[in-house]
Amino acid sequence: MKSIIRRTVLAIAVLTAVGAFPVGQSQVMACPNCKAGNETDPLKPKAYMYSILFMIGMPATIFTGFSVSFWRMTRKAQREQEELLGSETDTESSGDA
Repeated sequence: MKSIIRRTVLAIAVLTAVGAFPVGQSQVMACPNCKAGNETDPLKPKAYMYSILFMIGMPATIFTGFSVSFWRMTRKAQREQEELLGSETDTESSGDA
């Protein structure tokens, strides 16, 4: 039963991946305004390139920020738990004397 489900999921994944690739497209066409704007100003293609790099970099930056903040919160919680366990051990050992 599990193998049938795995085969079905694999088949769906492969068909989705194959369907995502454009078939028969040899050249990408830009809108007429973008094409005309890029032909007249030599700095615009560079500006587009930088804007694309900025948009690609933003998810990585946000993900890194969240990851670092969660890591810091986890470390802080671990330290507080260690201190709490340490103080409980100290009170138990002082109570025995």
